[in-house]
Amino acid sequence: MPVKNRIAEMQPEIAAWRRDFHENPELLFDTYRTAGIVAEKLRAFGCDEVVEGIGRTGVVGIIKGNSDSKGRVVGLRADMDALPILEASGVPHASKTPGKMHACGHDGHTAMLLGAAKYLAETRNFDGTVAVIFQPAEEGGGGGREMVEDGMMERWNIQEVYGMHNMPGLPVGQFAIRPGAFFAATDQFVIDVEGLGGHAAKPHETVDTTVVASHIVLALQTIASRNVDPTMQVVVSVTSFETESKAFNVIPQKVQLKGTVRTMDPGVRALAEERLIKIASSTAEAFGAKAPVNYIKGYPVMVNSETETEYAADAARKVAGDCTDAPLVMGGEDFAYMLEARPGAYILVGNGDTAMVHHPEYDFDDDAIPAGSSFWAEIVESRMPAG
Repeated sequence: MPVKNRIAEMQPEIAAWRRDFHENPELLFDTYRTAGIVAEKLRAFGCDEVVEGIGRTGVVGIIKGNSDSKGRVVGLRADMDALPILEASGVPHASKTPGKMHACGHDGHTAMLLGAAKYLAETRNFDGTVAVIFQPAEEGGGGGREMVEDGMMERWNIQEVYGMHNMPGLPVGQFAIRPGAFFAATDQFVIDVEGLGGHAAKPHETVDTTVVASHIVLALQTIASRNVDPTMQVVVSVTSFETESKAFNVIPQKVQLKGTVRTMDPGVRALAEERLIKIASSTAEAFGAKAPVNYIKGYPVMVNSETETEYAADAARKVAGDCTDAPLVMGGEDFAYMLEARPGAYILVGNGDTAMVHHPEYDFDDDAIPAGSSFWAEIVESRMPAG
């Protein structure tokens, strides 16, 4: 694998950072320890500027090249937060905090970008400026949005931005990417069904919310099967069905449904919301019940820019010899907010034959570090070549 020789030499050091992050996971915006270590290392590397507290607990490091003839600024982003999962990996560096673990590999992402930052601060073999971005709260908190709204792009005149995520099942050190819509918009809903409770032996005297809610669950599946163009992507999943009563002989007064809607197109996203609310309310009304909906907009569709996707694919090919076509991913990614603010691209790097992300047995593969860190360095040196 033609990785940067200096980065290959640093692999044990970067892996040690990664394992320390893994042992000490932090959730959402509470990434104080992680952010503090990141800022300390960036200063030790000799970054020209290190700013903490961007997007609440985010960190940005600025590294200037040996020259700056065009004023180009490239941003590189890694996420820092963990997940509320009890770890079951059994590795020596497992989480020291029960109920929290790096089950998505953000420990690896942070360490790889730190490795690239150290290399770039040492070599500075580029014409322009790089902003290394360490983001909190990717796992549901919208830390990417917070950093953008904090004026990060304007403050450092970032003109294009790149993100990376590990992918179990893809061979270690290989890359995959696609232009256009890549990760889905992730919305949530809560439907509160209210009827008339009563004795289970006298159903005729009730408006049975369990029956009503069951009809709503089934009817919602027609959004995908009968409302949306079959060539478009939409997922409507009811993931929680909770009755007010748990007794054997009581028809509950209330039932609450929860779930998620995943889409790849803004028009389909709007249609799914409209139909979900209408189906819930109309179905309930047909039975004499009510079903108000709380529809919660989540991350938008993450869209890779065409030109920047090719830049990223070229850099990946220089590092790994190839870059494959990635499939659509119905999971969400709040790097979408940075790609709404600036053109850029998001790429996947192989994590080998490991448990899938968000699984309690997952662990980042340290053998992916040389490829990931080399990719970051290659993007900078390719987009802003020295001389």
